[in-house]
Amino acid sequence: MKKLSLIFLFCSAVVMACKTDRVRKFASGNFVNHSRGQLSLADDTLSISSQEGNNFKVHRRTGFNLMNNGKPGRRQFAEEHWLLVYDQPTCAMTELRHGRTLIFYPDSGALLIGRRKYVKQD
Repeated sequence: MKKLSLIFLFCSAVVMACKTDRVRKFASGNFVNHSRGQLSLADDTLSISSQEGNNFKVHRRTGFNLMNNGKPGRRQFAEEHWLLVYDQPTCAMTELRHGRTLIFYPDSGALLIGRRKYVKQD
């Protein structure tokens, strides 16, 4: 019985390690989100790159148009830089300044930040 428990524990650790490596590898790259609302149109691009250890860096570029009487106004741009820390047990990343949680779904090629879904670009 003791051997069976040890084998199960070892197999669980191997599965988690494979999943962690998969998420870590998937996380680097470009992710895009297109959103439209009554007040604006926006296109977000997140460029995620791996740093030392469990640290990642994000360059967020946003282009948006404010709506004026149902018509889009001139295009405006904004940029942000984020620092992320990867949490191996949860396979999620946390943005340090505002505490955002980034959850990765390698099987569907997506990333979620709150309710906002980003799709990975090749």
